[in-house]
Amino acid sequence: MTKLLEWLFGVSLVGAVWALVSFDLLDLSLPQTYREVAWPMPLYLLVSFGCYSLATVGYRVATFNDCQEAAKELQGQIKEAKEDLRRRGLKM
Repeated sequence: MTKLLEWLFGVSLVGAVWALVSFDLLDLSLPQTYREVAWPMPLYLLVSFGCYSLATVGYRVATFNDCQEAAKELQGQIKEAKEDLRRRGLKM
């Protein structure tokens, strides 16, 4: 099962439970407070997902590793390329 199918299954399951509780489709005789709490739940989940996404991106950016060796290697390759182009007659 792909990740997309897993997410779609999870979202549809949560959506079905939300619809059952919010609209009382199975005539479960749930208290009114349950329905009042369940009604804005998709919005709460969306805001929570957004906060989690922002926190994850922020953490990954803050802990991004610098590759000093790769930077030095790249600078060396740039110098070699410039010298090669100068030898071939390109003026920079």
